[in-house]
Amino acid sequence: MSLTIIFDMDGTLFQTDKILELSLEDTFNYLRSSNLWDKKTPIEEYREIMGVPLPVVWETLLPSHSNEIRRKANELFHEKLIENITKGNGALYPNAEEVLSYLKDNNCSLFIASNGQTEYLNAIVNYYHLDKWITETFSIQQIQSQNKTDLVSTILTKYNVGKGVVIGDRLSDINAAKSNGLIAIGCNFDFAQEDELSQADEIIDDLLEVKTIVDALFIGI
Repeated sequence: MSLTIIFDMDGTLFQTDKILELSLEDTFNYLRSSNLWDKKTPIEEYREIMGVPLPVVWETLLPSHSNEIRRKANELFHEKLIENITKGNGALYPNAEEVLSYLKDNNCSLFIASNGQTEYLNAIVNYYHLDKWITETFSIQQIQSQNKTDLVSTILTKYNVGKGVVIGDRLSDINAAKSNGLIAIGCNFDFAQEDELSQADEIIDDLLEVKTIVDALFIGI
């Protein structure tokens, strides 16, 4: 039986935490140098909302600023993220490549559905050669609603998906799975929150656990 598995990117496959602080600090240094910010960089605030669509990120971090300033901050932030990716400052989570290879070898169709921007996602995919395993990477930029549930639905429709799993660390991933009739696996990683994870069908502390869960659910049936 062919099984579709849809991964989130940030905080699920990619350790965004390794480049987040560097990139955010550079962005707010620019804002400070432009007399647009006079406080410390809101790294903790960003961690709390990690995984929400980008307009919400900058509305939250820069609540009193214009949309133009938010747009500029977002552009600079992404430039710095991509720069850090290509410098090798990021990393996949432990065992990510092993799990992706295992799933691919066992006739699973693998996708990424992320709230990240297309260029940023492509930088990760290209640097770590994820296209060896991933059929297609979908960005929230591709849909008007900016809703991950709709993004996952797009994958299901395009590839005529029957059974499937969504693997991610935030409530948007869990909701995207359940709203589309898929199994939700929650990753108890860097940005995860206990109250959100409690709504998942399964919770993992290591990507290796995906192999066991998928074996039990689908492979060989």
